[in-house]
Amino acid sequence: PRRVSRSVELSTAELSLSCDPKFLPCGKPVVCCVGRVRLEAFSDNSGKLQLSLQEIIEWLTAKDEELSEQLPIGGDVGAVQHQREFHQAFMEDVKSRGPFIYSVLESAQAFLAQHPFQEPEETLPDGKEVSPRRRMLNVSRSVWKQANVASDLWEKLTARCVDRHRHMERTLERLLQVQAAMEELAGALEQAEGVRDAWEPVGDLFIDSLQDHIDATKLFKEELTQVKEGMKHINDLAHQLAISDVHLSMENARALEHLNSRWKLLQGSIEERLKQLQDAHRDFGPGSQHFLSSSVQIPWERAISPNKVPYYINHQAQTTCWDHPKMTELYQALADLNNIKFSAYRTAMKLRRVQKALRLDLLKLTSVIEVFREQELQHGEYVMDVVEVIHALTALYERLEEERSVLINIPLCVDMCLNWLLNVYDSGRNGKMRVLSFKMGLVSLCNADVQEKYRCEQVCGPNGLTDQKHLSLLLHEAIQIPRQLGEVAAFGGSNVEPSVRSCFRMAPGKPAIEVSHFLEWMSLEPQSVVWLPVLHRVTVAESAKHQARCYICKQCPIKGFRYRSLKQFNVDICQMCFLTGRTTKGKKLHYPIMEYYTPTTSGEKMRDFAKTLKNKFRSKQYFSKHPQRGYLPVQTVLEAESGETLAEMESQSCSFFTDSLSPDESLDEDQYLLRHSSPALEQDSPPGPHLLVHLDCHNKEELQRTLVRLENENRMLQGEYRRLKWKHEEAAAAPELVEGGMGSPAGQQDEELLAEARVLRQHKSRLETRMQILEDHNKQLESQLRRLRELLLQVRM
Repeated sequence: PRRVSRSVELSTAELSLSCDPKFLPCGKPVVCCVGRVRLEAFSDNSGKLQLSLQEIIEWLTAKDEELSEQLPIGGDVGAVQHQREFHQAFMEDVKSRGPFIYSVLESAQAFLAQHPFQEPEETLPDGKEVSPRRRMLNVSRSVWKQANVASDLWEKLTARCVDRHRHMERTLERLLQVQAAMEELAGALEQAEGVRDAWEPVGDLFIDSLQDHIDATKLFKEELTQVKEGMKHINDLAHQLAISDVHLSMENARALEHLNSRWKLLQGSIEERLKQLQDAHRDFGPGSQHFLSSSVQIPWERAISPNKVPYYINHQAQTTCWDHPKMTELYQALADLNNIKFSAYRTAMKLRRVQKALRLDLLKLTSVIEVFREQELQHGEYVMDVVEVIHALTALYERLEEERSVLINIPLCVDMCLNWLLNVYDSGRNGKMRVLSFKMGLVSLCNADVQEKYRCEQVCGPNGLTDQKHLSLLLHEAIQIPRQLGEVAAFGGSNVEPSVRSCFRMAPGKPAIEVSHFLEWMSLEPQSVVWLPVLHRVTVAESAKHQARCYICKQCPIKGFRYRSLKQFNVDICQMCFLTGRTTKGKKLHYPIMEYYTPTTSGEKMRDFAKTLKNKFRSKQYFSKHPQRGYLPVQTVLEAESGETLAEMESQSCSFFTDSLSPDESLDEDQYLLRHSSPALEQDSPPGPHLLVHLDCHNKEELQRTLVRLENENRMLQGEYRRLKWKHEEAAAAPELVEGGMGSPAGQQDEELLAEARVLRQHKSRLETRMQILEDHNKQLESQLRRLRELLLQVRM
């Protein structure tokens, strides 16, 4: 607070002096006169001092007000420089006044030293006269007060001048920084805006160059980091100036605001450009789904859910569905195969149609493995999203088109294959799929030998062993394929634990199995995965032609599977009649059956003939007591209670067998399909040890018994052959006798002789036919006996 004191003027008339008993010649006391002189001198000194102090106080007060009027400081460099020059002149003026102020304050200090006062100021009652001493003390007190006020004003004024000077210097420095920064930023923004203005519209860019433009835009954004920091610095400077009560001038404020606007606009342009490029790359780039839009035709439209899963809109019917229209048609066509009585073949033939529709029948396993490696799909537990699946499928079909040199509708194939994989492994459409699921789906339906597929399924880990958990996961992924077709019940259901236990029986007591154990188990065609080798046989059988006539529909040649009865001679059935249960009215189809999916060889014909002969001597009770399945049954957890497999329960409701067999001859599915031929055995080379298995001769004794029985049958056939030959000779001589009798001169015909001749001719024809059959059978039997003897010699050695 400003302290202002007014001067106190003292006159000698107002001072009351004390009387002295001595008087001057004038008649006044001597002491009184001396005190008056001293009082007058005191009054003169104090009066001048008070006047000087009052003058200083008024001057300092005026200067302080003048200094205050210099605020606020200007907001541009020119204004601050002008104010600084004016303030420097002001400081010089104050500085020039300093010596006088110091001298007066020193005089006041000296005066107070001569006239100290210690008594506190007293307030006298009204009307009471003040003594001279009291008045002198009051004067000293007044001088002290004025001196203090002047000293405080001087110190504050000088301090304010110094602070103001420093403030102006600091403000000028900041304004110079702001001005330089604005000039630099203006140039940088102008250059960046030039780059922005040179951008091509996103719609005019090539799809293959989208990623390059994205990278260039990101790099451009990173290069503008210095501009971003410069804008932050200049805004901080403006904020600091505002805090110090310095506001930018109108021109500087507008320039700064314009720079901020340009920077925000440039940032917005970069972000919008980057977003457009990324959206275009997502929608049109190599990993996008846009190219799949052409997989459907009007009125259908392909849409994408938030989790990237596609769905399909029918604008005509105003409906939506998860399945591709072509996939819906495929599923409807699969219903035609429901009349197949055997679940493994029904499932395999459905999968074959799916395989062809997805064009996976052209895809080599080596190509699949190569794409897995390129896409880094090695870890089975890794979860893929839909975009990753699409990217991998696109690479697969592009490679397929390149390798096969065929034109493939890649968008349709990718979309259909994605649809099928989602139906099998992501029916809830969560948009996620494990790599193991993706591999299982493609490996199962690609074009490869079934053994190669078994090896590619990565049943073992890096150490070459696998535990039950890993095998359970693998079989669980495999069983999802028939489950999606509604056929899982025939393969043990969704519970894979019985299959795991069955596989681990290959290595009893071990916590882990080797890949050789797994391959050995798979070669037995276990019930849970029997559909996979059947699919392989279905594929091979499509191109097979058999020079035989179907016993039921009379088709010749038989195409596809050929089924030969090992109970009846010369009974062959085509795959359609056999699998759908067609029979000839009034005729029975006897078991067992041999399935061929490749053309038969002479060795196989002889082998089947031997089996047929052997089965001729076996009763129905033998086949019921010795059922032979074509696959390894995997019993469920209910086995201990029911003793039946799911496949057996399913076969009991099958009406095919009751149509062709009598009630006591009905068989279930696994007993009916005893064997299928293997291409590895379809050779005419001398039979090896495998023939022992096909003849069910597991030891030397049984082989010896079979050889003896066949030799006895051979002797019987030879005797029958000689007897028929003799009858044939008699029948051949009879017509000559009849013709001679008719040419006799008598000319009379005996009706009995003519009738007998006709009977003999018919009998001759039957004998010739039977002899030919027996001769062929005898040749086959002799050949079979010769090979059996060779086998017996090998066993003895």
